[in-house]
Amino acid sequence: MEEKKKKEDEEYETREAYDKKKKKTVITIPSYQEVIESSQSQPKPPSLFNPSPSFSQAFSFIKNSEFYSPPPAAPSSTSSQSRQVNQTHVAPSSSSPSPHTTTTTQGRNAILVSHRQKGNPLLKHIRNVRWVFADVVCDYLLGQSSCALYLSLRYHLLHPDYLYYRIRELHKNFKLRVVLCHVDVEDVVKPLLEVTKTTMLHDCTLLCAWSLEECGRYLETLKVYENKPSDLIQGQMDTDYLSRLNHALTTVRHVNKTDVVTLGSTFGSLSNIMDASMEDLARCPGIGERKVKRLHDTLHEPFKRVVSSQPAVSETFL
Repeated sequence: MEEKKKKEDEEYETREAYDKKKKKTVITIPSYQEVIESSQSQPKPPSLFNPSPSFSQAFSFIKNSEFYSPPPAAPSSTSSQSRQVNQTHVAPSSSSPSPHTTTTTQGRNAILVSHRQKGNPLLKHIRNVRWVFADVVCDYLLGQSSCALYLSLRYHLLHPDYLYYRIRELHKNFKLRVVLCHVDVEDVVKPLLEVTKTTMLHDCTLLCAWSLEECGRYLETLKVYENKPSDLIQGQMDTDYLSRLNHALTTVRHVNKTDVVTLGSTFGSLSNIMDASMEDLARCPGIGERKVKRLHDTLHEPFKRVVSSQPAVSETFL
């Protein structure tokens, strides 16, 4: 009997424990009304998407948020004043040309003279073109690709290697390299031959002048014709036949342009004038005997003079 009671007591205890566990795991589901009442009682968090009534309120809201950072501090009055002063100092420089630009513009229109040429009396004879001293390798810089070296033959006799070393300093930086040689000695054969050989071997142009004025004219001419075409110094030849006939016949002495017009209208061409006899030339009005003889002799004179091969007979005195 006692064993049965013990078993019943154990079963009872296990049931009570099981009932207690059931009570703990029960989930209570609130009703719809309880949910609405609980949601209305709690305050709503502020929404960022709600439009503000004014711009100032919206800006104040942004300033209070964590996304706002204050702007940098404004510059002080002293820095602004210094900036204005700098601007006032910089403004005139923009209107006035810089010294580098002025020197370059002067260099384009002037001959750049090396400081080695200080005291050279040649500079007094350069009058028609401006010149300024500059740090240049050559003696006279005449353009972007042309230069000149001045050499006195008297100085060459004292320093024969001077020209060689000066030409070597130029390298190949210039297309036109002129050696302006001042002939100021009496015996010019040997020194001028040496200078000619040196200039030819180093691909230079030799210009000889017998006075300082002539040297100055050479430098001025090279500077003036710096950007001119090479055919500018050629003589302009007319293309019409009468002008060329006039140019050919007026080379004969005493024959003028009126005579050329008379001959051209009478004979028609230069070949007919050359074939005409002295009597035919004398029939032209305005052409006298002297003109006829000189014109006929000039047109029929041989181009090559015949030199007699017989030696002259010397007179013997008895």
